[in-house]
Amino acid sequence: MRAHQIMNRSVITVTPGTPIADAARIMLRNHIGGLPVVDAAGNLVGIISDGDFLRRADIGTERKRGRWLGLLLGRGRVGADFVHSHGCTVGNIMSRTPVTVTEDAALAEIAEIMESRNVKRLPVVSGDRLVGIVTHTDFVQTVADLAAAVPDPSTDDDALRSAILDALDRAACKPCRFNVMVHDGIARLSGAVRDDKERTTAVAVAGAVAGIKEVRDRLWVYPPPEEEFGGGDFVSLQTQPPTEDDQPL
Repeated sequence: MRAHQIMNRSVITVTPGTPIADAARIMLRNHIGGLPVVDAAGNLVGIISDGDFLRRADIGTERKRGRWLGLLLGRGRVGADFVHSHGCTVGNIMSRTPVTVTEDAALAEIAEIMESRNVKRLPVVSGDRLVGIVTHTDFVQTVADLAAAVPDPSTDDDALRSAILDALDRAACKPCRFNVMVHDGIARLSGAVRDDKERTTAVAVAGAVAGIKEVRDRLWVYPPPEEEFGGGDFVSLQTQPPTEDDQPL
């Protein structure tokens, strides 16, 4: 199996100019631990994660180094730390060299990268353009075991998966935390939906695609407890009314 066969195509993104407070609110509202950063053309230019908010002057956690240590590290490092702790936009604190995979990356390769780099999410790129995300929610050990035990989905299965995703778009049933996998004509829907109505719609839409033999429903209603997502993964941006939690930090 390959990245494009399990990845989520709908991803929340921010730009380098997005205010840090806005990025923080998006992450909190959607229970996620990171956001890809893209430019105006949709090219991936960085990634911001919850760890990037640890050393901030506005909450009194910036790095405090003595004069001699500062001289030892050099002005460049000290200056970079200052920008990171005092900057106001995503571009000031994002990691500029995110680990990525291509659409054709094998699941075994993805698992190796996630383990060796200790990451829970990998942007999927075509050239420099962000095309999807593979996360721990999509890719767990059971999926890796399955990939080693059965043949890859056929070209027909890939076409059926694309047809289901397109049908979900037309039905205004945007994936929140659920994904679609197809093998041997059997569609598996797994992850979270906003409510029972969306769950019913998703199953019906998938089952109506010509060529689908069966739909296996593994969906639950969003949001479940945050710990079920291993610290947060990428999801599709949902339009929600503002709450008290959305006030500026």
